[in-house]
Amino acid sequence: QNHLLEHPLRPGGSGAPVELQIGIDSGEVVEIEGDCFGDTVNSAARLADLAGASQILTTQSVWDAIFPVQRTALRSMGPMYLRGKTESSHVYRVEWRAGQDGEATMIGRSAVRPQGEAWLELSFGAQQLRLDARTGKVSLGRATDAALQINDPRVSRLHATLEWRGGQFVVSDASSFGTWVYLGNQNEAIVLRRTECALVGNGSIVPGCARVDDNAPLIAFAVKARDGSA
Repeated sequence: QNHLLEHPLRPGGSGAPVELQIGIDSGEVVEIEGDCFGDTVNSAARLADLAGASQILTTQSVWDAIFPVQRTALRSMGPMYLRGKTESSHVYRVEWRAGQDGEATMIGRSAVRPQGEAWLELSFGAQQLRLDARTGKVSLGRATDAALQINDPRVSRLHATLEWRGGQFVVSDASSFGTWVYLGNQNEAIVLRRTECALVGNGSIVPGCARVDDNAPLIAFAVKARDGSA
């Protein structure tokens, strides 16, 4: 990543530079004729799919395996559901650039799952939506029957769903262009492309584009508990 940052590679000599999406996991693999197979390889591939441009994502297995001083370069992104897995995986972002997201919120394990009764509040323009464990799955998109209707050409009719599952609120992308999720005050998004992640604390969901794009359809969210914590 540092090499590409210092020496950008531009296909054809012009245009946007190449930006890698990297996923790293640790565990056993099976090598057959020079190729590696196994659950660890699959997890790394799913993390690479989930990563944004020039982003590196890794797992709890890597956190557990490295020295404490190295963990200072990891930022918790909370639990996420990787495609093909029935249980969530705790995912971390590697801060490989000096000064990257220095103000980013460190999401501790205590914040991963709300304690007691919890609910999710969403706001998009004049539309307000509140979900709890009894609400069931709801959708957001361009469709007129969506719980949050978003009239934007970058948004699919059924763009994403939200539900309470396994003690947390989960957003699942079902769109053509993806869903950008920003946790806390982090500047880098979790980019969902037919994948899903748990919502932690507060932040924003942007269907169809990054929040820096013109007139991005930004949905603010906050996960709250009975004691008033978010």
